[in-house]
Amino acid sequence: MLAAVLQGAQWPVVVLMVCVRLSAVRGAACPRRCLCTADILSCPALDLDRVPAALPASTATMDLSHNRIQQLEPGGFQGLLQLEVLRLAHNQLSAIQPGAFRNSSGRLRHLDLSSNQLLVLKQSDFQELAALEELLLFNNRIKHVESTALSGLTSLRKAYLSHNRLTDFPFFSIQTGGHQQLTLLDLSSNRLPKLPLMDISGLPLALQGGLYLHNNSLVCDCAMFSLFRLWEQKGFASVRFFRQEHVCLVAGVQRSGIRFFLHRRYFERCNVTAAPQQEASVSVRAGAPLLLHCVTSLSGRGAAFFWLTPQLEYVAPPGNNGSIRMFANGSLAMAEPQEQDSGIYVCVAQARRLNDSREVNVTVLPRPASDAAEPFNTGFTTLLGCVVSLLLVLVYLYLTPCRCPPWPRPRPLAATAQSQGKEGGAGSAQSSILMPTPPASTEGPGRKVSSNKHVVFLEPIREQQNGQLGAESFLQLNPANLNLQVFS
Repeated sequence: MLAAVLQGAQWPVVVLMVCVRLSAVRGAACPRRCLCTADILSCPALDLDRVPAALPASTATMDLSHNRIQQLEPGGFQGLLQLEVLRLAHNQLSAIQPGAFRNSSGRLRHLDLSSNQLLVLKQSDFQELAALEELLLFNNRIKHVESTALSGLTSLRKAYLSHNRLTDFPFFSIQTGGHQQLTLLDLSSNRLPKLPLMDISGLPLALQGGLYLHNNSLVCDCAMFSLFRLWEQKGFASVRFFRQEHVCLVAGVQRSGIRFFLHRRYFERCNVTAAPQQEASVSVRAGAPLLLHCVTSLSGRGAAFFWLTPQLEYVAPPGNNGSIRMFANGSLAMAEPQEQDSGIYVCVAQARRLNDSREVNVTVLPRPASDAAEPFNTGFTTLLGCVVSLLLVLVYLYLTPCRCPPWPRPRPLAATAQSQGKEGGAGSAQSSILMPTPPASTEGPGRKVSSNKHVVFLEPIREQQNGQLGAESFLQLNPANLNLQVFS
């Protein structure tokens, strides 16, 4: 009886286990003809015309490239909470419906929409992708980018929009859109005729170095050339690696392109002292000169400028005192800024009822401790060198190591030759040349020769005109008769 009751009680448990098993299989089902391994779902070149409905919830990398998908429908990636990489390249996408990425992974980092048929980028296209870092949109048909299309992509690092049909781009939205991490923006091979130079100059230098604008339809003008020349001087990769691809059109006429980095003579009459650039934050050592530029959208339009200092001081040309000077072009020069001069400096430009301003955060760093001791170290070193030199002179003058006795002077050579001539005749006169200093007396039985001998240098004597032999011939003919004497 009890066994029958227990056996009947097992059926609900078995049914529950089967339901759980079926639901798990359904959640982890792999679409037909796709390849599923671990957290990767690969469905390339399967002639799909839409995103598959049943997708494994554990998918982190999804590849739907080389298909015929025409649009992304709302909630098409719902439930994919682990999705980080999505590849949709080489499809026929012409539109992204609002909410296409709704309820999907908030961790999507890489989105590839290249080689499709997109025409416009709207604000609603990428609203749910705050973690996106790389966006690939090259080789589409994009003609327009709305100013707020990229506003929600606060983590964006790289954006590729080359090989499209863009005639303008909202650079100002990059400044105010919170794209602090954006370091690469590829707009090459589009149809941009003019560049908003002031908006581009206001971009962070890190982004300017990664802004690619080659192979566009830029009209040749001095302002455009000045900007690219400045990037060339700074060694930006966008210019260094694509020098030949930077082309501009003379008067905007097609087939009149000039590779302006290779043929600069067209811009010889331009004032290529490039427009001044000004960073939003500046650091300088105390006492070092500082020059701030007022770069606004009204620069170069005959605008009037003035500055407001952190101390709420109004500064207009030519300046207030000797420490602060201001020029007519809006630049502010500080001769020796100090730490108390740190703060926000505001430049205001006014022209024809238009106003524009620019803020610069100036930080004056304290002097290093080594700078204060440097003058003392230099003076001490100079004084020490003078004292050492004086001591060496005194030692040389008054502390001579020893005083040697005077060296005995040898007797004149002529006297020696005369005395030998009297004693030995002609032959002895020739040999007397070998005795530079004969002894005082050459006679006497008790004569002793000193053992302190010195080297005697012999010089060859040329043969005389009267036929007598020189010293060398004499030695060869009669070496035994040579009497070599030394002196002490």
